[in-house]
Amino acid sequence: MKKFLRLLEIVGACFLIGYGIGIVFTKIMKPNKNEAGYIGPSDIQIEDGVMTPEALLAMGRLGDAQLSPDGSRILYGVSYTSVEQNRSCRNLFAIDPDGSNKVQLTRYSKSVSNARWAPDGKSIYFLLDGQLWQAAYGGKKLGARRQLSDIPSGISEFKLSPDGCNIIYTSTIPGPVKSPKDSDPALDKAQAYATDDLMYRHWDHWVTETPRTYLAAMGGTITPERSVDLLGDEPYELPTEPFGGIEQLDWSADGMYIAYSCRKKTGKQYAFSTNCGIYLYNIQSGETIPVKTDGGYDTDPVFSPDGRHLAWISMRRDGYEADQQRIMVCDFENGRTCGIRQLAASLDRDAAGLCWGPDSKGLYFSALHDGVQKLFYTSLDDKTRQLTSDEEKYDFFSPFAVLDGGRTLLASNYCLNRPIELISLSLGDQGYASWTQITRENEHILSQLDEPTSESVWLETVDGKQMQCWVLYPPKFDPSKKYPAIEIVLGGPQGTNSQDWSYRWCYRLMAQQGYVVIMPNRRGTTAFGQEWKEQISGDYPGLNMQDYLTAGRWMKSQDYVSKLACVGASYGGYSVYMLEGLHGDLYDCFIAHAGIFDEKMLWYTTEEMWFANWDNGGLTEYAYEPGQTGPKGDGVTFGGMQQAGAPYASTPKAQRHYACSPSANVTKWHTPILCIHGMMDYRIPYEQGMAAFNAAQMMGVPSRLVIFPQENHWILQPQNSLYWHREFYGWLDKWCK
Repeated sequence: MKKFLRLLEIVGACFLIGYGIGIVFTKIMKPNKNEAGYIGPSDIQIEDGVMTPEALLAMGRLGDAQLSPDGSRILYGVSYTSVEQNRSCRNLFAIDPDGSNKVQLTRYSKSVSNARWAPDGKSIYFLLDGQLWQAAYGGKKLGARRQLSDIPSGISEFKLSPDGCNIIYTSTIPGPVKSPKDSDPALDKAQAYATDDLMYRHWDHWVTETPRTYLAAMGGTITPERSVDLLGDEPYELPTEPFGGIEQLDWSADGMYIAYSCRKKTGKQYAFSTNCGIYLYNIQSGETIPVKTDGGYDTDPVFSPDGRHLAWISMRRDGYEADQQRIMVCDFENGRTCGIRQLAASLDRDAAGLCWGPDSKGLYFSALHDGVQKLFYTSLDDKTRQLTSDEEKYDFFSPFAVLDGGRTLLASNYCLNRPIELISLSLGDQGYASWTQITRENEHILSQLDEPTSESVWLETVDGKQMQCWVLYPPKFDPSKKYPAIEIVLGGPQGTNSQDWSYRWCYRLMAQQGYVVIMPNRRGTTAFGQEWKEQISGDYPGLNMQDYLTAGRWMKSQDYVSKLACVGASYGGYSVYMLEGLHGDLYDCFIAHAGIFDEKMLWYTTEEMWFANWDNGGLTEYAYEPGQTGPKGDGVTFGGMQQAGAPYASTPKAQRHYACSPSANVTKWHTPILCIHGMMDYRIPYEQGMAAFNAAQMMGVPSRLVIFPQENHWILQPQNSLYWHREFYGWLDKWCK
């Protein structure tokens, strides 16, 4: 730690002579109107009001809004896509909170990310080409950008301390998976991966690198030599793979402490456990203080503005990644925490996106609730208020800024008919918020389109419960006419069909191709309470499949429906493969993307073992006894690890799970099916899609296989996305129109 304190002394000396020394060591780039390769907004022209995949890809994708220190401007980024160049590029914009005075700040040829205001509001920090840059902010444009870092492995995200004197940033170190050049530099052209333990893959990559977070002083060029690894010699990830980011760390109000979430496990223990703890790092002493280290996921720590409290999202059970997301808070004083307690305990929903009010007396958050995502507020004395109305057909995201003593919230929302936009919500002492739209990023495209309509319906399930479904109708819908329909079978399985907008599975696009779309919130969805959500675990072949059949039968019974397709991805792909063997003659065709075909094969090839171990029927918290080999004799412990969800476990629900795998019913398959998969999908490896296609072919079922060699669980590259959409709608139109 003496190293870091000495760095602070050096930085102080540098500040005495301004930026003079800094300029010597940093690269200065003059601003350019349009850099070569710049990608800007599309000028696409729509014919006859019909949305196409090309129109979807032409839309700007807005995000990461940040309010200026004086509250006068909002900084945000927008990505635009070029199908021809097969890439997207993100640049920066600024706008007033009332939606006026929008300006484009950058026109770079490479994407800008993680843009943040300097504490004085006079400059902006951002990432470009994996390094940290700074540019003066002049209201209508940025000045010349100046490179502030030289990190060979690159910076993926950063967060400034409140006073702007220090920074934490994420980068990588060599991971546990080794390649030939690690043992012999002369083998730099050899390609192989070697590992001695789980888990060696994440999502779409081999774990040849481990993410780490570093602390550095601002002022000179940020280099590895001037940085301190928060984990020191510990061999863990920070932030946690594969989707954890800088939101898993937060500065205290005085800038002396860093709160972070970390799963301090490796190997098999990491692969089976969800135990991410909350820790405090003292930047002066280098001491790490545990706050909460038991249970399941503890994530997203946020300090209160007055520095007296720390809040985070917590799951109770280790090994269950879909446990209820609870709001936890503790008191914080002099580097120590006490009084951990739960807030909003009466709300039987999953909380997300914690945002403190400016008076530090409570938190704003979002939660999926009865088919839409709503905003809530909970006070430190545990009084919870719903802020957005039940009648709103929008998904609201937690505020990024709170103004006027809590009377105004700056946030974002989207719906089935448009992508995300920035909004301003007005709150009174009682009642629900009213809101206005700040940005209209895609108005030039949306205004050319005919608009679908939607409604919520409730259907009775086979066991007498009520299931909510969204139904989206094509533009100019006429119930006296006949339309083909699509039933969406959801991924997750713990997810929700809400008012969400997606650039991969865009329900508006489906409706604008002339399809009625039904989106059932079957058992396992997350917006209807923990009991409804938890029922699906250990019952994949059971009630949720009957829920889908209930929705499909209702849809097909409508006079305006001609034929019905069933489509889904991930767990939705599993559902497609399962329903292919269950449905009789309900569906006229199927599409499965990244689906599970053979559950036993998946157990042995997926990477996150905690998920399969719980959901496949184990339903048991993590337990491990080091040094054990083979079966313990209790039917659930093998190699010292609790594996109650394994195909070799004696757990009744697990045995049923594997016996009822979709692959067990292939002799009942008879309906045309399209199987799609990405070869870089390590969550559900692509052999699952190939096996399903092979089975369909061997049963004589009309079928088609589409494999994307360079895509993961999702199809992300623009040209691949366009091709995916053409295959998707080509198959639907062939069998349903």
